[in-house]
Parts: sequence; structure tokens; C-alpha cells
Amino acid sequence: MDNPGLAAVQLCSGADLEANLAMARRQLEAAAAAGAQLAVLPENWAIFDAAQYVSMGRRLPELLERVGRMARELDLWIVAGTLPAAFRPDGSPVPDGRVRTACHVIDSDGEVVARYDKIHLFDVEIGDAQGSYRESATFEPGDRLVCVQTPVGRVGLSVCYDLRFPELYRALFEQGAEILVVPAAFTQLTGEAHWQPLLRARAIENQCYVIGSAQGGRHGPTRVTWGHSQIIDPWGRIVAGCGGVSPALVTAVRDPGEQARLRRDMPVASHRRL
Repeated sequence: MDNPGLAAVQLCSGADLEANLAMARRQLEAAAAAGAQLAVLPENWAIFDAAQYVSMGRRLPELLERVGRMARELDLWIVAGTLPAAFRPDGSPVPDGRVRTACHVIDSDGEVVARYDKIHLFDVEIGDAQGSYRESATFEPGDRLVCVQTPVGRVGLSVCYDLRFPELYRALFEQGAEILVVPAAFTQLTGEAHWQPLLRARAIENQCYVIGSAQGGRHGPTRVTWGHSQIIDPWGRIVAGCGGVSPALVTAVRDPGEQARLRRDMPVASHRRL
């Protein structure tokens, strides 16, 4: 396919696993019907409830099997946002009563072909209703960058708060990334200020397509996410996007020839001096 189909799925997930899975399934069906070959789910798409992350992390094989079934039935590659994982990629258990927040890529045969564990954890103080965020209390950070070859191009994996660290994306670019995916759950406050500028910056500086797939809406008394999922081309143009209301689906096509021409005409990689 000359113009591979890309999709960003936006959700407003909560504490009900089955409801979240059903909501995701409907959007993935719509993505497949729209011609997408690769669909990206948001961070915490299957469960958005800190009280359940550790117990859900022990159910990771079951959850991956269910996502794999959807991928097979829909003939769709799925970047499965993040799921809590009680085990590291090498199979060793995560210590200290924590889990990892893991982004899996499942191919259209339903097989897991890549896993990235979120490296940068959101331990911050911001002026919203929740105020304090301490992801490190629940999650152990990952320590390995991951790129994976897919039918739509070479995909570099990242998650949410990673977006603020450009060196991660430069390293993915150096590993051959043509598309950068960012499953996220940006807060309403930080999302309004920074989500779009950061996505566009990562696209422009690395001459990559960027798929920002976000949570959007109210998840409880104090947690509200920004949404505004979007797909950005290597020139920094927002080629498709939606607002903060979930669920929603954003689709676009990648033009590999245009991307190659841009990289040839403006060879920023060869101009680096530092």
C-alpha cells in the first residue's frame, strides 16, 4: 500500500475493564473499516484506576491474548497503549510491589512483536484538582528504547511524559524511526499548554510522522485528561485531529515518498554538530 493508513484511538477509560475493552473494540473496528493498517490506543486504555494496576499486572497474558484476538479478527496492527505488567521483559518479577507500564505492539496475526516500558515517570506537582502525581510509587521505569518494523513503516515507541525528553526521540530516529507513537494521558492543565507544541516539535526535529493517542475526559473526582488526539506529518502539519471529547478516532495516511523527499531536501541528520 503506497499510503499506509494510520489511526489514533482516543478514549475516556475508567475502572471497569470490560467496559474499556468494549469501547476500545468499537474504535478499532472503526479504524479497520476506515482502512487503517496500524491503530494506536492511549495510555491506561484497558484500566484507568491506580488501585487495580498491581492486580491487573498479573493478568497481562490474558489481556494480551484478548488484544491479539482483536488484531486477528480486524486484520490490524495494534499499538496497545499501555498495560500494567507485573514482569519485566526478561521475565523477572517487578519488585517492591510495583509494576511496569508497558506498551506492546501486536501484529495482525495477534502476536506480540515488541514491548516498550515507559522510561520517564510523571512525578510532579501541578496546580490542578489532583495536585500531586507520583507514578514511581506504582511503576518501575523501563530502561530500553524500542523500534519495530511494521507494514506502515518503522515505528519508535514512547509513552506520555516521555514526550518532554527530545533525546529519547533523537535516539529512536537514529534507530531508523519513521513514525513516532505517543500513547498518553496528559492532564487537562499540562495538555492544554504543552501537548500540541511537543508533538509538533518531535515531528519537525526528527522529520517523522507522530501519532498522539490520548485519553480525554473525566476519570474521577480529581482526574481530567486533555484528549486532542492527532496525527502530525514530518513537516509539523496536523493532518488529522479531534477535540477533548471521548471516544474518538483520528485517521490519516503516511506518504513515504514525501517523507523521503523532505529528509533528502533538508538533511538535518547530516548537519548535526553536537
